[in-house]
Amino acid sequence: MKIHLVAVMALLFLAACGGGVPSPSPGTFSSTGAMTTARSNCSATLLPNGKVLVVGGKDIDSNILDSAELYDPATGIFTASTGTMTTSRMFHSATLLANGTVLIAGGVNAANNPLNTAELYDPATDTFTATTGVMTDVRMHHTATLLASGNVLIAGGEDTTGAVNSAELYDPAAGTFTATSGTMTTARLYHTATLLGDGTVFIAGGEDAGQNYLYYLDTAEVYDPSADSFTVIPGAMTATRAAHTATQLANGYVLLAGGTGPNGVVNTAEVYNPANGTFTATIGAMTAARVSYTATGLSNGKVLMAGGVDAGGNFLASAELYEPTVGIFAATGAMTTSRYAHAAVLLANGEVLIAGGSDVNGTPLASAELYTP
Repeated sequence: MKIHLVAVMALLFLAACGGGVPSPSPGTFSSTGAMTTARSNCSATLLPNGKVLVVGGKDIDSNILDSAELYDPATGIFTASTGTMTTSRMFHSATLLANGTVLIAGGVNAANNPLNTAELYDPATDTFTATTGVMTDVRMHHTATLLASGNVLIAGGEDTTGAVNSAELYDPAAGTFTATSGTMTTARLYHTATLLGDGTVFIAGGEDAGQNYLYYLDTAEVYDPSADSFTVIPGAMTATRAAHTATQLANGYVLLAGGTGPNGVVNTAEVYNPANGTFTATIGAMTAARVSYTATGLSNGKVLMAGGVDAGGNFLASAELYEPTVGIFAATGAMTTSRYAHAAVLLANGEVLIAGGSDVNGTPLASAELYTP
């Protein structure tokens, strides 16, 4: 209560000084070139050369894809990759490695089987190559986090029976995967993982259940690479949430927003403070409840939330910005079309590429657009 009282007084002070509550941002969305293939639940990765690699997902015929394409911000055009993945994938992870290649791991294939395979995309040759080793567990809806060491922590997700608490490390030098010495404190899927400034990984929320996915989490834990172990964070999040977003802010805090809980899609948000391990609800709620949306940290320190599905099952074209300096959300321009399960990437020029996803009919989209702050 004391925290919220101080926050409200701060807003009143801003209003008295002419600052007021932030008005809707003048940020705009505009169409860019269409993808070569309509895709939802694909991944998008910014490459060192400024292009964006878009991989896998599902097409308009519900086929899970092994194709990939590249977006060039200089021309606004998508071009099909000359290489295809070693297998079709959806619900996979894609992680840019220190050497400029992209690790694509896990997911589900065309036969609807969770995968333990992984592969590397090489921008220099525009080709995909299977990793030397396979993962220690099949998994989809997992997280993959690049560590300071250059290794990748792959944690949680779902196997053939439900949520898992296993985790493993990918070593790019050896091309192999090794199970961590400790497992996560809780099995999780649809969780988030964020690399913190001290090199540890903050893992939050998600679901812990079998095939019915009934148990939503308000717990969080931290992975310490130096000890190769997971430790639970004593305090609970302010809300149970899964399929939410996690965005690291300029001050090192992590914004957790939206997602779904026991009562459906939520518009709540909270901030995690790594210095003292506490969670604090944001002063204001999101302008709309959202799940299957994207959250992108902008160059100006704000966070763009775009699209998704709301609590009423409506498919959204709306977008909003989180302003960390005052802790509230404000509407910004609407996307050119409603979309959910899409991909979003911050480009080198400060714009955000938003690509694919599904429309109001659940049909995967080939369209893409740019957000200009």
